[in-house]
Amino acid sequence: MRESPKIMEKTKKKKILIVDDEPFLVRALREKLETEGFLVDSAADGQAGLDVVFSLAPDLILLDLVMPKMDGMAMLRKLRQDERGKKIPVIVLSNLNNAKSIDASLAAGAQKFLVKVNNSLDDIVCAVKSQLK
Repeated sequence: MRESPKIMEKTKKKKILIVDDEPFLVRALREKLETEGFLVDSAADGQAGLDVVFSLAPDLILLDLVMPKMDGMAMLRKLRQDERGKKIPVIVLSNLNNAKSIDASLAAGAQKFLVKVNNSLDDIVCAVKSQLK
């Protein structure tokens, strides 16, 4: 039995997880990424983010650093300690714009660090597409 072209198209969509506690930004990113053809889920803190990662198995994570319950750095470290999370690309998307935060994020296993206020939604989508090539 062959899948219909529509079903096949849906199964090829990449899954993006946004882990951020800013509802406005999450909504804007979700709309932009979905318009670009991605499947999008979100979580408002690092612990919820890990739960979603291990149930959804996203193709890429957009991760804020400053969040309640579990911050992004703690989530990133725990993600990289688990076999299911070692290879998922992570783009840190934060308002922190200092060498210490950038260096620590990259050392912990993030592929890229973007400063929220310096990057448009289009810039973020471009970074996502680049990481998923």
